[in-house]
Amino acid sequence: MQNPPTHLVVMGVSGTGKSTVAAALSGQLGWACAEADEFHPQANIEKMSRGIPLQDGDRWPWLQEIQDWMSTQAAAGKSTVLTCSALKQTYRRLLSAARGRVLFMHLDGDARLIGERMQGRAGHFMPPALLPSQLATLEPLSEAELAAGSMRLDISRTPDELVQAVVAALTASAQP
Repeated sequence: MQNPPTHLVVMGVSGTGKSTVAAALSGQLGWACAEADEFHPQANIEKMSRGIPLQDGDRWPWLQEIQDWMSTQAAAGKSTVLTCSALKQTYRRLLSAARGRVLFMHLDGDARLIGERMQGRAGHFMPPALLPSQLATLEPLSEAELAAGSMRLDISRTPDELVQAVVAALTASAQP
């Protein structure tokens, strides 16, 4: 029996390295990769660009688009790697309803390190001023999420170390 497609949602607040880790995972695993930011409607991007935090009403349609994309990929037999902040458990529940197995890889670390990373990047619509609101919204992975195979990953480790930890966990969970 073949395993169902798996979706790795590389999650966390802005500036944790989601794009870097997701691209490396996608390359190593050979899975389709998508950036959740690409699913945002223009109104959300404009709001964040002005330093206004998104509200749940802004996020639900965006999250539904992401879930639909994951389900479409799974229906085609494809596993995926996706970046998405997925800050609240309710958001993760919606994403978990996608077809296939959904695992969350939470990139987490010191707020000062995250802020420094945000200051050092160019061309992103998420301003560092919104980091405190994201940190306040963030709900850590639950014990049930962790028991199901999701992981918390410390961003003080290198991207390669994080990728290797995820690949090792996937390999171990595939063993009979």
